[in-house]
Amino acid sequence: MGADAPGGRDRRGAPPGRSTAARTSDGPGEPADAELVEGVAGGSASALAALYDRWGVRAYSLARRVCADEGLAEDVVQEAFVTVWRDPGRFDAARGDFGAWLLTLVHHKAVDVVRRQSAARRREERTEGDPALGSSAGPGADLAALDAVAAGQVRDALARLSGPQRQALALMYYGGYTQRQVAAMTGVAVGTVKSRVFSGLHRLRDLLGSSLDDRADDAMSDDDVRGSW
Repeated sequence: MGADAPGGRDRRGAPPGRSTAARTSDGPGEPADAELVEGVAGGSASALAALYDRWGVRAYSLARRVCADEGLAEDVVQEAFVTVWRDPGRFDAARGDFGAWLLTLVHHKAVDVVRRQSAARRREERTEGDPALGSSAGPGADLAALDAVAAGQVRDALARLSGPQRQALALMYYGGYTQRQVAAMTGVAVGTVKSRVFSGLHRLRDLLGSSLDDRADDAMSDDDVRGSW
């Protein structure tokens, strides 16, 4: 991935895979993200590699938490960077920074994956029933099945939130950003982020019931979050 890609954008394929164990920020004297995107637009695979090295870990962390599956998260990140490679013009520096745009793209793709999986799971349940009910592998398998069902319910509920609610919750609780950071990344006021998080959590409570309350209360008690409310 260190060599420039030949040909125009219409001839591009998927960039070679890269490890997610990469650094997450640029350093002194290194080109800004927007400059690297311009390089990608000019066909530079090395510019794309630099963006991946800079943002790959954060993108994977977000995708992993939304998808709750390492393989799916890797696919989501790969798809996101393929999008950057094939159509870098989708990023508009005048509307915000590259990191916020990329993480939003990753989040959207991850939610799409969750929705497709949820739909496939519902089709399976209609045609074949719940395979966990017939399991004879013992209590450990039963607990694992219950955990998988619970994780699937959370993903389904997240997919039913509005886009802004999902984005705010994903960046804060999955991406590890503070409300002020999310506000800066998404170009909205801190109060707007607070409102989206608050309404999103209440919507999740409605969808999931009391099982969410303890987790949400623990998350909202974080010093940084509590101090910004």
